[in-house]
Amino acid sequence: MPFQKVEPEKLSQSVVRQIEGLILRGILRPGERLPSERDLAERLGVSRPSLREAVAELQLAGLLTTRAGAGIYVAEVLGSAFSPALVRLFERHDEAVNDYLAFRRDLEALAAERAARRASDTDLTVIDTIFAKMEAAHQKRDPADEARLDAEFHMAIIEASHNVIMLHMMRSIFDLLRQGVFYNRQVVFRQKTTRGTLLDQHRAIRDALLARDPAGARAAVENHLDFVARALDDDRRTQRNEAVARLRIAQEDARG
Repeated sequence: MPFQKVEPEKLSQSVVRQIEGLILRGILRPGERLPSERDLAERLGVSRPSLREAVAELQLAGLLTTRAGAGIYVAEVLGSAFSPALVRLFERHDEAVNDYLAFRRDLEALAAERAARRASDTDLTVIDTIFAKMEAAHQKRDPADEARLDAEFHMAIIEASHNVIMLHMMRSIFDLLRQGVFYNRQVVFRQKTTRGTLLDQHRAIRDALLARDPAGARAAVENHLDFVARALDDDRRTQRNEAVARLRIAQEDARG
């Protein structure tokens, strides 16, 4: 018979599985510091030797890292989705921006549709809270906070879809956006009228999610990212036109 005796699981393995689960579900994020060894052992209800054994295994797996005198951290694994050479290629070509937005439109529309069905009440509270912060930041002249909250709002929707593969893939994508690889988020928040339109679009997404309207949430995300694509295209066109105009005026000055 193909049966074997069930052996009790080592405490360290229980710790490994719990921390792996927290990383997998995006609850522990790359770069996040874990509690001190003593505190973490107490929270988990295990001895410090068992905890050290688990941490060593997670370090070997590339999921945790230690910093001398600073503690234990979740490893920075997001950037590993794209090689440095590919990131540099993205930065040099506008085509990558267009494809990036098209990719986001497809994936985020699906995530919003799923979030409208699958999100818990707490997920929706998080989304609503971030939007309220966006409304407050909208009153500031500097769009930096509003642009940062924009990324948080979209990631909260991804999280609320409860698909761990999509979660980690999109976190990697948003990490490149945070680094300015594709474009500077503040570009689309530059004009006050554009900022108002963007806030209205995020409100429409929020409202559809709170109403648990899958089709409405999908359509609201698609409308929003179509608008962002047009805004960036307009900005690039304006910059090209300005460059040409400067060449013309420089030539006129040279002619005297």
